[in-house]
Amino acid sequence: MNVQTPTPFPGPQPPSPPDKVAFDRHELGAILGLYGRMVAAGEWRDYGMSFLKDVAVFSVFRRTAEHPIYRIEKRPKLRGRQGMYAVIGMDGQILKRGADLRTVLRVFDRKLIRPVE
Repeated sequence: MNVQTPTPFPGPQPPSPPDKVAFDRHELGAILGLYGRMVAAGEWRDYGMSFLKDVAVFSVFRRTAEHPIYRIEKRPKLRGRQGMYAVIGMDGQILKRGADLRTVLRVFDRKLIRPVE
């Protein structure tokens, strides 16, 4: 009896899982909109982005040569638990976590409101 091995289907292949986590265009729009407002307010001066296997990180700096004062992280593996977005302070404390990025970024709204002298 002659047994043939099946040949792979020549059509489009199913998408492979991404090798890096990244922010999509809408997420970056929300983050960069906040970044622009904070730069205009004189609070932030520089940023950096890292795209790793399990996490995408947007780091915010007051000066270029410092450690980041805030990190905005996206961890898709936490989607079903605490939410995949988090804002983390300089000391590693999680300031806000959730499933909706815009809601998580509202933690910075009170930082934009200053008393008038």
